[in-house]
Amino acid sequence: MTTPSAATATPSPTAPGTGHVAPDGRGSLGPVGLVLAGGISVQFGGALAVTLMPRAGALGVVTLRLLVAALVLMVLCRPRLRGHSRTDWGTVVVFGITMAAMNGLFYQSVARIPLGLAVTLEVLGPLVLSVLASRRAVNLVWAGLALAGVFLLGGGSFSGLDPLGVVFALGAGAMWAAYIVFSARTGRRFPQADGLALAMAVSAVLFLPLGVVEAGTKLLDPTTFALGAAVAVLSSVLPYTLELLALRRLPASTFAVMMSLEPALAAAAGFLILDQALSALQAAAIALVIGASMGAVRTQVGRGKAGAGL
Repeated sequence: MTTPSAATATPSPTAPGTGHVAPDGRGSLGPVGLVLAGGISVQFGGALAVTLMPRAGALGVVTLRLLVAALVLMVLCRPRLRGHSRTDWGTVVVFGITMAAMNGLFYQSVARIPLGLAVTLEVLGPLVLSVLASRRAVNLVWAGLALAGVFLLGGGSFSGLDPLGVVFALGAGAMWAAYIVFSARTGRRFPQADGLALAMAVSAVLFLPLGVVEAGTKLLDPTTFALGAAVAVLSSVLPYTLELLALRRLPASTFAVMMSLEPALAAAAGFLILDQALSALQAAAIALVIGASMGAVRTQVGRGKAGAGL
């Protein structure tokens, strides 16, 4: 599962290029390390969330993650509530709805299929968005590689995986693509991370009734709440902070390529924490999807450089 800032710089031409590059290219190891740390934090946070699901259920875990992340971001950002147009508020509300749907679908997925496979299917959303937006023939190659990876992932069919888990993962990918679009729109209308904090609050409010219905008073259990808070910090607050710092010195294109490694990080987290081993075929499938995602990003970057030179 990606983070708010990760989504903003996901492999997509709609992602804003907010990174600043050092003229001589030196010192990039620092921001690269920050991005990797953020990615590891996200995926290990997702693995921790899976272990929490027997206590609070998938909807309960999402509720805790969104609620704690919203509280932390609102305190840190202290967004201004006045002076925004109706269109501004409409954008942030839709952004929040998209965020809630993306998280809800993803956690329903990882409750049914391995974490690495869920993230691999989810990343197809941003990849498809990138291919459609670029309108270049070469991107059909990347789309073909991704489809081949998905075919291998199911071993020719998805009979070996929970079909509902697959549907939820693909739905989360679609929401991730929508998230990228509305993240960019919100960023243009709100300063700093104010729009993100407000959207996270909207998501938490929307999801709270679902979490209460599924988990009830279990959400108030100190251990459950503490673990949910840890998921929120690992999956949202910490990676967002690290990636925000990294994007000040790292090109957004490089950041997007690194985001393509999310399925591999998720597979590692699933193996180390959840004992979810992958077959050789599934590992090859993940490699194909990662390669397709990186290729789509690189193609888009090359197109941007060519356009700049005209």
